Amino acid sequence: MHRHPKRLTQGDFKGFFKGFVRGVSLTARVRAGRVIAATALSGLLALPAFAESIPLPTPAPAMRDGAIVVAQAGKPAAGKPVPAATKPPDPIIPDPRKRATGGLFTSFDAKQRAEAAKVSAYLSSLQTLVGQFVQVGPDGSRTTGDFYMQKPGKIRFEYDAPSNISIIADGQSVVVRDTKLATQDTYPLSQTPLRFLLSNRIDLMQDTKVVGVTADELYISITLEEQNPLVGTSRLMLMYGVKDHQLKQWTITDPQGYDTTVAVYNLDSTKKPDPSMFKIDFTNYSTSRQ
Repeated sequence: MHRHPKRLTQGDFKGFFKGFVRGVSLTARVRAGRVIAATALSGLLALPAFAESIPLPTPAPAMRDGAIVVAQAGKPAAGKPVPAATKPPDPIIPDPRKRATGGLFTSFDAKQRAEAAKVSAYLSSLQTLVGQFVQVGPDGSRTTGDFYMQKPGKIRFEYDAPSNISIIADGQSVVVRDTKLATQDTYPLSQTPLRFLLSNRIDLMQDTKVVGVTADELYISITLEEQNPLVGTSRLMLMYGVKDHQLKQWTITDPQGYDTTVAVYNLDSTKKPDPSMFKIDFTNYSTSRQ
């Protein structure tokens, strides 16, 4: 029977996130405070166990010179994906009993390789992408938000209220911002699964360890596996729509076996996000705020 972890508080989020990548129990460091889903970020990227944590810089004044107005530490005031007629999808939650087994001698036939090549070509063709997402955590909790991507290496995820979290990758680093706690944790982009989506060109069969390729009349599903001697084994399953030829969702399975699924929709590959969306301010303000 699949287990479900308990919810953690907003104050516990940073401790949980670091514990997640170390394989630490989800019951550690529970603290009273503002409640948010414990898996607020784990479905978007599995981060390494180390991070540089610095205070969040004071927001700079928004520019109003005709460009898209972006608050330094908050949600973009403009450039948000315009809601289309498409309503939020219901993410498909994978059955943990049917996970790809993989293994040292896993092989794929010509049809499976052709399907992986199709998804690789799609990911390689994307240069910009704007859309919205629905995330379902291991405990069934749902969060929503918007995302903005620009290759190579740049992406921004903004969670809707009541979450205060955003994720920004600038091509080299990824920061996890918490505007309510006024902190941001920094990680190398090269050590997160985001690098697969943000590379200019990618060949899944060549560049990753593929352990499963399946297809039906609706989706092509490709499962990638990453092994870390300190963290354990995690998996990323990508689902690509056969009919609309678009990325539909992904599921991350952490080393403890918990799944978090993120479905994306209202995708637009013609919009070009403002470059300032992906700027990270690493300034460390040592003086306390009044």
